[in-house]
Amino acid sequence: MLLESTVIPVPSELVVSPAAYFAAEDGQLSIWLIILYGTLGADCGATINYIAGRYLGRPIIYRFANSKWGKMCLLNQEKVEKSEKYFDKNGATATLTGRLIPGIRHLISIPAGMARMNFWRFLFFTTLGAGVWNCILAALGWWLNSFVPREELEATIDRYSEYIKYVIFGLVALAIIYFVGKYLVKRSKEKRNKE
Repeated sequence: MLLESTVIPVPSELVVSPAAYFAAEDGQLSIWLIILYGTLGADCGATINYIAGRYLGRPIIYRFANSKWGKMCLLNQEKVEKSEKYFDKNGATATLTGRLIPGIRHLISIPAGMARMNFWRFLFFTTLGAGVWNCILAALGWWLNSFVPREELEATIDRYSEYIKYVIFGLVALAIIYFVGKYLVKRSKEKRNKE
């Protein structure tokens, strides 16, 4: 979870949901500890990004995002700028809501650091957002256990993986349409205001 909240692309869905699935099955894991430690890990990773944004500054962050290492972490300057714009538009609450948005979730701490947001306020909102996200993922894992027994889990994942890909692609396409539409509307308004 620490890695997921830094620039390294490790999806939290691969950590929390399976852990909750197994917690529901045999009770050897505590669902509450999964959420707690997942959230603490997210806080630690977000703090690393916050510190990098605060002390390294924009030029070094952009240089890293455009470097070979940044590309290996699926980063580029455009993604960092997008997270900055989201932070600028939504202010401190962006660290809360940004934790729930894929693609922004792991980067939102960087502009918070660059904006020199109060660290304790940043940590409060980050903990809240990460906690909500981890509760959602844990609930999904727990729910999955209620109708898919362990011996059928792998076969079920194989059977539905194609559908899952289509759903993910559909959600990404909807997000792109939304942001492009929003950009075009904003650009149109700016053009009308200039005339």
